[in-house]
Amino acid sequence: MGGGVLWIRAAWNAQRGALFSWAPVCLAVGTGSYFALPVEPWPWHLWLTGLCGLALVLGQRWLPTALVPPVMALGLVALGFGLAGARAHLVSGAVLDYRYYGPVEGRIVNIDRSASDAVRLTLDRVVLERTAPKRTPRRVRVSLHGDQGFTRLAPGVTVILTGHLGPPGGPVEPGGFDFQRHAWFLGLGAVGYTRNPVLTLDPAAAGELRVFAARMWLSERVRRLLPDDSGAFAAAIMSGDRSAMDKEMVQALRDTNLAHLLAISGLHMGLLVGFVFWALRLGLLLVPPVRHRWPVKKIAAAGALVSAAGYLALSGGNVATERAFTMVAVALTAVIFDRRALSLRSVALAALIILCLQPEALLSPGFQMSFAATVALVACYEVLSDWQRGREVPRWVQPVIALVFSSVVAGFATAPVGMAHFNRSAVYGLAANLVAMPVMGALVMPMGVVAALLMPMGLDWMPLSVMSLGLDWVLTVARWFAGLPGAVRPVPAPGPYELPLLAFGGVFLALWRGPSRVLGLVPLCLAVALWIRADRPVLLIAGNGMLVGVMTEQGRALSRPSGAGFIAENWLENDGLGHFQAQAAGLWPGDADNRLWHIGFAGGEIVHVQGVRAGRRLQTCTADQIVVSSVDLPDLAGCRVLDPARLRRTGSIAVWRDEDGLRWQQAAPEGHWRLWHGGTRQDR
Repeated sequence: MGGGVLWIRAAWNAQRGALFSWAPVCLAVGTGSYFALPVEPWPWHLWLTGLCGLALVLGQRWLPTALVPPVMALGLVALGFGLAGARAHLVSGAVLDYRYYGPVEGRIVNIDRSASDAVRLTLDRVVLERTAPKRTPRRVRVSLHGDQGFTRLAPGVTVILTGHLGPPGGPVEPGGFDFQRHAWFLGLGAVGYTRNPVLTLDPAAAGELRVFAARMWLSERVRRLLPDDSGAFAAAIMSGDRSAMDKEMVQALRDTNLAHLLAISGLHMGLLVGFVFWALRLGLLLVPPVRHRWPVKKIAAAGALVSAAGYLALSGGNVATERAFTMVAVALTAVIFDRRALSLRSVALAALIILCLQPEALLSPGFQMSFAATVALVACYEVLSDWQRGREVPRWVQPVIALVFSSVVAGFATAPVGMAHFNRSAVYGLAANLVAMPVMGALVMPMGVVAALLMPMGLDWMPLSVMSLGLDWVLTVARWFAGLPGAVRPVPAPGPYELPLLAFGGVFLALWRGPSRVLGLVPLCLAVALWIRADRPVLLIAGNGMLVGVMTEQGRALSRPSGAGFIAENWLENDGLGHFQAQAAGLWPGDADNRLWHIGFAGGEIVHVQGVRAGRRLQTCTADQIVVSSVDLPDLAGCRVLDPARLRRTGSIAVWRDEDGLRWQQAAPEGHWRLWHGGTRQDR
């Protein structure tokens, strides 16, 4: 007993000086707790919890030393809970609660592409016909289909179109990605599409959306000087505009774990800042009076910080770029004040800033993968530096070791997160990164910086031409590896506990000091075991009644070969079987002319009704049938009916088979309500 107490005391004493790195972990626990709640807390609960947490954090100086760490941890958890709730209320806005078809007027504030490769417009200052301003969303997002004519889509232009709009959809299956929540924090109150040409109503006002206009101007200039794929790739890297990138190119990059090159995040910001820092430092050192009298290193760090801020503004300031800028700013500020530029403390400070300003970032794959890679790299480099101390390593070998080591560590750290969110594993991802990354760092990013400097003189075509050689190489590598047999392996979706267990185990291994850090392997192993045993639902029903999926011995059978593509793609990806919608639809027996699709299920039958005519044809049903309809149906005696009206109250539905029979789960069970679900608490 005494030995155990001594061991615990020794392990705890070893953490002195390293506890600050746990602060964002505690804040993240509180943030995650808020988002995991089934029912929205009352505002006074949020205020009280947040204020209590703040009081505990600020009042720890009057506590005995032994009580400071647990009280601080509790205070940070409570503060994270309160901040997440405050942020959710701060961004609140009107959400469209019905299907709308008619004229849509608004100002273009963003242009991008959807997963189906369609150009999308995000509009603010929205006007909808017969809709009061109080009920009109602040922002809507519209995908453009069909021939759009010659309308020039430019920042700040007020346009009008005739389109279909609806509220953002909930999870495609219970426990899945919640687009309603995602749209809430983006300020999107409606999403939809148009098949008619977009018309310009008013030109952009002078000085309006200058940064966005500069981004689009830069993107157009780069694509004019560099046509085809390399120009679209260069525009994405330099301005954050990916609207010109085709689906095939993006897919090849995803299949080889090179898609991170498209997101202006830690890699781009680090390469840019590193090049500017060393270029400024070298240039200043070449001037003898400056070299001897001025703080060259600090000046270079300040210049690099300015360039990073400019890149942040020019790239559009999305969450990934803001996160990268925060981490770079912390590191450069540490250099200016003679502190270590990259340490676990600086990473922790960056995480604290982001979680305080944007608590919702915790749920994004970008945040999780970025900090997983950064924490793992910093922690492992500390171990590597200790190993290298006292050993002779040839200078020419050091860059090779650094490249291989960083790629392997970052790959292992981010792989579980990527597999959990995207349900795929890039078999040749490490090899592709080892081949492509040296060219990205040594050629592409430096030439991008030089092009930006020479652009005012009209000489940017020279560095851009050199830059295109590097980009062509990266794309060639991506396409070659993506074309190899078995380049991508589908991975089934994990349950709700696997990713938190993986995160806790990885954080414990990285942050804990002393031999007892090996205890972090316990949650890691438990997470792997749970993931391997993860079960998929035997029945899935879309929240709009448009699609039904039944698990068979050959895989999931889908009730339609086309339509509801986003839902079908997510279901099949989560199954981890690698099927396409048309293949899955081939497993479902049915008569396409009848539009009444039948399949056996759990000793009974699923009947999927598609369309108004099929709904009129269905007059009766039996007790062993479950009727799912894409149109509203009258009450049918004797069976269970799930039509859009009923599914609006339940959301998507999943059914598991266990020892006690069938277990039904709804995405929005009765009594559950969050701000982003629309309506009021009383509606539930």
